[in-house]
Amino acid sequence: MGDADIGLIGLAVMGQNLILNMADHGFKVVAYNRSVEKVHHFLANEAKGKNIVGAESIVDLLSKLRSPRCVMLLVKAGAAVDSFIDQLVPHLSKGDIIIDGGNSEYADTQRRTQELSMKGIRFVGSGVSGGEEGARYGPSLMPGGNKEAWPYIKDIFQSISAKADGQPCCDWVGNDGAGHFVKMVHNGIEYGDMQLIGEVYDLMLALEMGQEEMANTFEEWNEGELDSFLIEITKDILRYKDDKGEYLLPKIRDSAGQKGTGKWTAIAALNYGVPVTLIGEAVFSRCLSSLKGERQNACKLLPKPSTCKFSGDKKHFLENLRQALYASKIVSYAQGFMLMREAAKVHKWNLDYGSIALMWRGGCIIRSVFLGQIKLAFDKDKNLSSLLLAPFFIDAISKAQTGWRNVIATAVTLGVPTPALSTALAFYDGYRSERLPANLLQAQRDYFGAHTYELLGQEGKFVHTNWTGKGGNVSASTYHV
Repeated sequence: MGDADIGLIGLAVMGQNLILNMADHGFKVVAYNRSVEKVHHFLANEAKGKNIVGAESIVDLLSKLRSPRCVMLLVKAGAAVDSFIDQLVPHLSKGDIIIDGGNSEYADTQRRTQELSMKGIRFVGSGVSGGEEGARYGPSLMPGGNKEAWPYIKDIFQSISAKADGQPCCDWVGNDGAGHFVKMVHNGIEYGDMQLIGEVYDLMLALEMGQEEMANTFEEWNEGELDSFLIEITKDILRYKDDKGEYLLPKIRDSAGQKGTGKWTAIAALNYGVPVTLIGEAVFSRCLSSLKGERQNACKLLPKPSTCKFSGDKKHFLENLRQALYASKIVSYAQGFMLMREAAKVHKWNLDYGSIALMWRGGCIIRSVFLGQIKLAFDKDKNLSSLLLAPFFIDAISKAQTGWRNVIATAVTLGVPTPALSTALAFYDGYRSERLPANLLQAQRDYFGAHTYELLGQEGKFVHTNWTGKGGNVSASTYHV
């Protein structure tokens, strides 16, 4: 039996940086990669002189760890994770710990936690956010799974994580797939934030703003309530010039890629019946961007609005645009927390939403000063049904909504697509509406399919009407989606 604190499998950028981070905080780490040459190169270069040792096989890795042995996987989600688990399990003892730090689907983490628990192995699925820089100097970590593992990994995780207000951006999230579910929602919100900023950039182009002027605007916004990592890097991207001294951004092909976590969030929202509309629009917007050839052809054939040039007060509109972005972000986070709340009910996860907001305050991609207010909102009311109902956010949207509505109206007039900004406002208006036209929808469903409806004041009693006098009085079975 060895004396190392933790082993890590997978020496891509994230894996290497997490190992270096652990070593910097006084932990002895064993590094292993399927390609052993990569282990040797890492030890001879980035890890040279640090308390890091290499392993040339799974057995060698495990022999160098103290008990209970703890192994963290930083490999591609899916089959690769299962493959390494299968290689590890025959050599593990009861009480040993496996941590999956990749972007795995939460359902896979639920399955793995249950299967390994039956074998006496403690499994943890942990979200890791912050990219390569976060991994190196302090990521946001969202561990969940078998809680018996937490006392053994808590010191390592909270030591290497980012800190916000002096507190680690890491805490135990919940049982089985809770950690990866929260990370999935984080990534979905990231999709939404990026789409919102992209639409704001598009509207700035419609104002005929130059890149330095746009960068200056984002820099100014980053001094206030929109202070965040994504606003900050947008400013840097706008100012970046290539080796020809020309702005790089306009040269980048406008077709966005995606790795799936935003899509998973949208699918989960549909499965749980939660209207996470903004993240859904962000995913579909990336899909639309990929139709580059079709869009180029459509641009030549489809007519544009008669008014395509902005003619108002630019300074006033930019302030409205800032308000629209802020209000839409509030809606996006409100939807994300609604999704987590519903999943927690279904899976009996005891999620601490204030703690989750704190985990996202530092190290992760969606880190922003805005999250401090989310934490305060849940600290004041742990049973808060929606962030939109917290006093701070009621006041914030009250101040922003006139400008928000003006931005959407202007975008429609100019023909600038704003799916995320628009759906955020539509959700807000729907959420604040005491009455929605779903009564007509229910009548239509009953008319053509005898699906029944409820009468006001008689909730829970489903009835059917023979609308034409030609149909029967037999109704279809009632069901909910």
